[in-house]
Parts: sequence; structure tokens; C-alpha cells
Amino acid sequence: MTTHGPEQAGGGEPAQNLDYRIAHLQDRLASGELGELGVRAEARGQTVLLTGTVPSAPCRDEILRTVHEELAGIPVHSDLVVTEASSPDHAEELA
Repeated sequence: MTTHGPEQAGGGEPAQNLDYRIAHLQDRLASGELGELGVRAEARGQTVLLTGTVPSAPCRDEILRTVHEELAGIPVHSDLVVTEASSPDHAEELA
């Protein structure tokens, strides 16, 4: 078995390092302005899957920016749903 010292990329077992980075990301998301959101990050092999619902596109963009900062070099798949409620641009016709 080959051991990798901290000076090598990954700094340890890849799965453990990914789990640690995801936990740090979750802490950062929870402590920020967006802390009340139900955004989850899960390891899927050597990639990360983001799921959840966010109130607006700018909110989603801020989350993705934070995720890419924390998980630089790790492929991230986003399945975030935007629930932005906008005013209708025309009157609704009732039959």
C-alpha cells in the first residue's frame, strides 16, 4: 500500500479529503447569509452533487461561487431549483 504525505495533492485518502471539504463547505454555507437554505452537497464518487431549492438566481449564483471556491479542482454537478416568484406580466384570464 502506498501512503501519500501531506505535501502531495489531496493530502490523504481522496474520499476522506472530499468528505472533509464537503463538511467545510456545508459549515460555510450554514454560517453565511444563505444559512437557512436547504442546500445539500453530497459526494458521488469523486464528484459532488448539489441539491436543494433557492429563492432566486442571484442566490444560486452566490452559492455556486462559494462552492467553487471551497471545492476548487473537484467536479460539481448542480441540481439547484430556483423558486423565484415574479409578478405576472399580464392579467390572468379566468373562464
